Amino acid sequence: MLIFLGSMPVKKMLKTEKLAAISLALVYAFRMIGLFMILPVFSLYASDYAGATPLLIGLAIGIYGLTQGMFQLPFGFLSDRIGRKKMIVLGLLLFCTGSAVAAMADSIHQIIAGRALQGMGAIAAVVMALAADLSREEMRIRMMASIGMSIGLAFMVSMILGPVLAAEFGISGIFWMTALLAIISIVIILFLTPNPQQQKFHRDAQLSVADMIPVMKNRELLRLDFGVFVLHMVLSATFVIFPLVLRDELNVVVEQHWKTYLAVFLISILIMLPMIIVAEKNRKMKPMFLLGILLVIMAEAGMFLLDGYTALFAMLVLFFSGFNFLEASMPSLVAKISPADLKGTAMGLFSSAQFLGAFSGGLLGGAMLGYSEHRAAFAELAGVVAIWWLLAFFMKKPKAVTSRIVSLSDMDESAVEQFRLQASRIAGVQEVTVYPDDRVAYLKIDKKLFDDSAFNGLLAR
Repeated sequence: MLIFLGSMPVKKMLKTEKLAAISLALVYAFRMIGLFMILPVFSLYASDYAGATPLLIGLAIGIYGLTQGMFQLPFGFLSDRIGRKKMIVLGLLLFCTGSAVAAMADSIHQIIAGRALQGMGAIAAVVMALAADLSREEMRIRMMASIGMSIGLAFMVSMILGPVLAAEFGISGIFWMTALLAIISIVIILFLTPNPQQQKFHRDAQLSVADMIPVMKNRELLRLDFGVFVLHMVLSATFVIFPLVLRDELNVVVEQHWKTYLAVFLISILIMLPMIIVAEKNRKMKPMFLLGILLVIMAEAGMFLLDGYTALFAMLVLFFSGFNFLEASMPSLVAKISPADLKGTAMGLFSSAQFLGAFSGGLLGGAMLGYSEHRAAFAELAGVVAIWWLLAFFMKKPKAVTSRIVSLSDMDESAVEQFRLQASRIAGVQEVTVYPDDRVAYLKIDKKLFDDSAFNGLLAR
């Protein structure tokens, strides 16, 4: 399908857009790898640090989520005023400093301080804003998809790489590697990422404070915010406990943990992909969404009830099959449910809920680490996810729509209004929002019903 800019068809990204997509995806991925490499290993080595207690171990794992949630909005606000790249570099310097503090730590309190500094470098929203600055409206969804794919890949790499580096260099080695990745990211931003010709606010990619109230009043979006909070809380809490089960109960030496995680991710991807196909192509998103949550419930319950490596390996496969599907589908649901022009605000609040979930999960996992029977924690986590399943059961069936952004830069104000009226009458167009000052139209369309020829003809006038 051709994508249109004004009346001219665009078949592919420009070279600058490709370069921006690759460079920003790398920066986002390197930061994610740095944050998550300690997740599968920290509880195994935390007793080496002075003052370590179960609660402080969990706090060290999750504290980045609190500071990231707190600093995301200020970083976005400042990037609008002093520049995207400057704020990204500042965030990466904070991230690098926090990594160095943690790498040189000999107490759990220093680790917590370092992780908090890492989270203060809250560049996620600024990276997305820079991606929007560097892409035409019609290419933006593709640009964001490229960055989104890098996030999922980075998480898998971090879960595999963490045990390898920890076994070879210890926790300090992981943090030094994280600092190095931050420095490489700064080099990428300064010398590889293109400079935007102009910087402006993008409703589809950035949070608007003025639009927060209407977004927060949307019950379906609140369900998703609660869901991503629970999902990342359970992820953090689970991996405070599970590495210890893998080592102490299943007798898997730390040097071999990466093999378990690699096999788990490969198998879970094979399970997840058909779920995505059924959800999107067969328009069965709600049943698949409920199935994804159910898989996480079954996995947590199985980790509590079952014994032996094979059984727990299977439960970990179930966990990541559900987790990976939910992680991939929930941003898509936010985009489907939120008004087209409020997607940036909806995604910003969704991300904040995710960060706070990671923080809460670290604390919860730390508290559970103090249990005499560690695996009892998994039963409680299954119960928390079951509450989410009940709330999700009553969600409305999401509309099978996709977003489209169209530049109207060649039109005057009256022509822009005519476009809105005529576009709303085209078959398959579910929603049209136009901002004459921005010369941008935000649409939601049903691809199966959408009349391409009529829409292309409207753009060509």
